[in-house]
Amino acid sequence: MKKTILVITTFNLLLGLQAQSEKQIPPVKYPSTAKIGVTDTYFGTSVEDPYRWLEDDRSPDTEDWVKRQNSTTFRYLDKIPFRGQLKKRLESLWNYEKLGSPFKEGDYTYFYKNDGLQNQYVVYRQKEGGAPEVFLNPNTFSEDGTTSLAGLRFTKDGSLAAYLISEGGSDWRKGIVLDAETKQIVEDTLVDIKFSGISWKGNEGFYYSSYDKPEGSELSAKTDQHKVFYHKLGTPQKEDQLIFGGTPEEKHRYVGASVTEDEKYLVISASVSTSGNKLFIKDLSTPDAPLVSVVADTDSDNYVIDNVDTKLFIVTNRNAPNQKIVTVDASDPTPNHWVDFIPETENVLSPNKGGGYFFAEYMIDAISKVFQYDYDGNLVREVELPGVGSAGGFGGKKEEKEFYFSFTNYVTPGSSYKYNVDSGEYEVYWKPEIDFNPEEYESNQVFYTSRDGTKIPMIITHKKGLKRDGKNPTILYGYGGFNISLTPSFSIVNAVWMEQGGIYAVPNLRGGGEYGKKWHNAGTKMQKQNVFDDFIAAAEYLIQENYTSSEYLAIRGGSNGGLLVGATMTQRPDLMKVALPAVGVLDMLRYHTFTAGAGWAYDYGTSEDSKEMFEYLKGYSPVHNVENGVEYPATLITTGDHDDRVVPAHSFKFAAELQANQAGTNPTLIRIETNAGHGAGTPVSKTIEQYADIFGFTFYNMGFKELPKSLLSEEIRD
Repeated sequence: MKKTILVITTFNLLLGLQAQSEKQIPPVKYPSTAKIGVTDTYFGTSVEDPYRWLEDDRSPDTEDWVKRQNSTTFRYLDKIPFRGQLKKRLESLWNYEKLGSPFKEGDYTYFYKNDGLQNQYVVYRQKEGGAPEVFLNPNTFSEDGTTSLAGLRFTKDGSLAAYLISEGGSDWRKGIVLDAETKQIVEDTLVDIKFSGISWKGNEGFYYSSYDKPEGSELSAKTDQHKVFYHKLGTPQKEDQLIFGGTPEEKHRYVGASVTEDEKYLVISASVSTSGNKLFIKDLSTPDAPLVSVVADTDSDNYVIDNVDTKLFIVTNRNAPNQKIVTVDASDPTPNHWVDFIPETENVLSPNKGGGYFFAEYMIDAISKVFQYDYDGNLVREVELPGVGSAGGFGGKKEEKEFYFSFTNYVTPGSSYKYNVDSGEYEVYWKPEIDFNPEEYESNQVFYTSRDGTKIPMIITHKKGLKRDGKNPTILYGYGGFNISLTPSFSIVNAVWMEQGGIYAVPNLRGGGEYGKKWHNAGTKMQKQNVFDDFIAAAEYLIQENYTSSEYLAIRGGSNGGLLVGATMTQRPDLMKVALPAVGVLDMLRYHTFTAGAGWAYDYGTSEDSKEMFEYLKGYSPVHNVENGVEYPATLITTGDHDDRVVPAHSFKFAAELQANQAGTNPTLIRIETNAGHGAGTPVSKTIEQYADIFGFTFYNMGFKELPKSLLSEEIRD
């Protein structure tokens, strides 16, 4: 009955959302923010930084500013009449059982599960024919659900497990070791682990990575000397052996260690930035074997995906921007001995392995295709996916003949499938039972032209029967950086947005990885403006094609996407009604002085590189391009007080500049989540509250007085 009502009321929904408020939203009275004279000089140019004091996250003055800003923001949000309805609908739609793909460790099959509104997923396990039991429940780690499980690795025989936890969303982790059978902790907790996995060496110990604890604030002070350690079980952490890093003359900001599945080799990757890495191997079967260089420079991205005895299989984009797999013998593994195994194609390769096969996933205009190869490089088959969208998984242990993969797109909730590697047949393992009907929505890919003539793909998703009258509330979401690809995936929060008649549009901007390394590089350093131009052109396309208009357009992005939103709204404040920058990189002259920010220089360059680079960064840095007397869009900045990846000072300073200079009545607010970080591990309860505020703010500032009552079930009506 409920689904029938939703279909019948589609036209009421669309008409109802077009009702504009006749009343002006009253102007906000902002808290005062002190300006303190600080001047930096870059290549002879003086730059004022009056809000530098907000960078001190341990200062009582900063703490007081955060409280006053939050008080102002929530007073405003409390006035939005339908905010509670959005929260109830988010809770209602979110409340379904979610199940992760199973994986075998020792005598048990493990899986992640969330009953619906649990703040964190619970890890269960069961023996064949037995009943499931709880193995780890992160919801018990803290009273407010803000301590999350950040990694779990078992020994090869499954008898021991090490897991990492994050407190308050911080990237700093603690490590805990369990006897997997009894679930008892076997030694003292390890501390100060960061940007690290766990990789076991037999049952004796494991490798992990970390930085020395910085002087000053651990949430904002610079960390740029990453190291690999080996922890032997039963010994104090202070006795852990330094395996790699720590040489003052050669700093590596990101170092990782992994042991091959057969436990023959230790593989170490060392990077100075988020792009390009050196690669080393060490033969663990030979006592005191040296660390052997595979790739000695950082001109390419490389990793060992597998080995068969001394034969290494390496994934690389060296002289192959779209990636390929090569083979080489470990006795002399340098690039001049590499032999193509799965050659580069015109599409970007993202491979995995399992069951004695390789699975080559390709992105074709951001859509997945998967091909299965044997270890001789022969194509076995193309895997016929359940539909058009994004596939994931296709990985498992070498001896397992069945494993699981996932599939999703913007209108299809993620489902998992059990795959037989020999026959290529698969069956549904789990599909969610969710109060959302994909048949009522459509998702279409278009190509539009950016400023310099480059064709950019964009997927536009909305309710079927949408009327293109320029009055549809639209969120344009983007990222455009760090070789990261935005592929179609279902989101509960986006589903709620679209239920209200909203459009959700995602362009694949340059700077991302959708078309390989060349596409990435086209949005870096002195070409970063291409990313903003691509995003602006996407907005103009949506307006020209009458999907929406500037009065009904919101732009959103997080982290590097927060920079995208900040730069776009300062360059074209007329283009959108609402701007939603989340945990953004917004001070481009100083980003590299915080935590591991210096590692982002491959994408951005730094203000210290050259006069030309400084001037280019200053030319688009959001904090430095807020002009007095300009009417900026209604803006809700979001960040977390424990974000130690993109420190909240970026958002603090941007909010202060906007509030000091905004013309007109559009509000410029900042919502600062306490005891939260960059996003990973955020409790479900906090996520729901945040999106109720974001969507409420967006609709309210587009002029809507109410949500269409016909859509809302009785349980969530006020």
